[in-house]
Amino acid sequence: MQLHDYRLAETIKDNKTITTGQSTIQPDEQETQTELPTELLEVILSQLTLRDNVRASAVCKSWLAVAISVRMADKPPWLMFFPKFGDLYEFYDPSQRKTYWLELPELHNARICYAKDGWLLLYKPRTQRVFFFCPYTRELIDLPSLELTYQIVAFSASPKSPNCILFTVKHVSPTVVAVSTCHPGATEWTTVNYQNRLPFVSSIWNKLVFCNGLFYCLSLTGWLGVYNPEKSTWSVNSVPPPKCPENFFVKNWWKGKFMAEHNGDIFVIYTCSAVNPVIYKLDQANKVWVEMESLGGMTLFANFLSSYARTDLLGAMRNNVYFSKVRFYGKRCVSYSLDNGRYYPRKQCYDWGEQDPFESVWIEPPEDLSTFL
Repeated sequence: MQLHDYRLAETIKDNKTITTGQSTIQPDEQETQTELPTELLEVILSQLTLRDNVRASAVCKSWLAVAISVRMADKPPWLMFFPKFGDLYEFYDPSQRKTYWLELPELHNARICYAKDGWLLLYKPRTQRVFFFCPYTRELIDLPSLELTYQIVAFSASPKSPNCILFTVKHVSPTVVAVSTCHPGATEWTTVNYQNRLPFVSSIWNKLVFCNGLFYCLSLTGWLGVYNPEKSTWSVNSVPPPKCPENFFVKNWWKGKFMAEHNGDIFVIYTCSAVNPVIYKLDQANKVWVEMESLGGMTLFANFLSSYARTDLLGAMRNNVYFSKVRFYGKRCVSYSLDNGRYYPRKQCYDWGEQDPFESVWIEPPEDLSTFL
């Protein structure tokens, strides 16, 4: 996009009148003529280079405000789909509504476990192989093998970080769990059994996040287990489970919940068929889940295995929950607006019991698009 320079033939400061070669325009009139809908202006200015963004900010006060907000805008994660057959993987950008493709034969017969910081954690059931993989650089990091049955796995940071820890938990009995941990470079997993004061059942429908140095695991029934890797301690939090929607206890009800963290806060999203999603935030001080009517401009990206939270996105994406499902032949991601209290596209609420939990995952966007087909 090129911004045209308008030369001013004369400027009279005393009466604040601006004279062009053809007509005289008052400042208020000039600003009115350049007005565009804010959301449209955000989309246009977000496509500019930094240099052109700065130039655009000089047009008027409203353009300045939008240019600065877009200049600092965060990027949403992309949705990566795992094919049932073949090695061609689809990547969907929800902000631009564009789809990209990559051939990744390294992932053949692999099952996605988790995603964070642009890295995938994968598992090959036949060989019990566990490994990290970055789809953008094709870098692969092997880990000690581990048998994963019905438990899920998460990691704390990029495998390039010295703080990277992998964590998984499975119940041995209603009152005993086995916690397994590992780190890149280790030769084996470390497994320790812990006694529970409260019942905790593990399954592939549990949710895991790493927040403030702790792993939080939301169980099938809504109890929150907490593991401290530094102290090697495990406990089931006494916070009562989040209140479920009225129609939540139907077939496959446990599949419609998601968990994310942001800046030390933990959020849980409950969905159920045609019922509007219910979002809770953990109040750790008062040991209670608080229902949220607004996200305060934050955007949540919900997925079975790993969910994300973002701030400073474009206006149209704020205060929304984006789900890992794309409709209309890849043209639009299913989302729910808290401002409008409805799904987009309309009547596109989804029965999560019908979706394969391993078919997609949110992942950090690439810095360079040249690797895509």
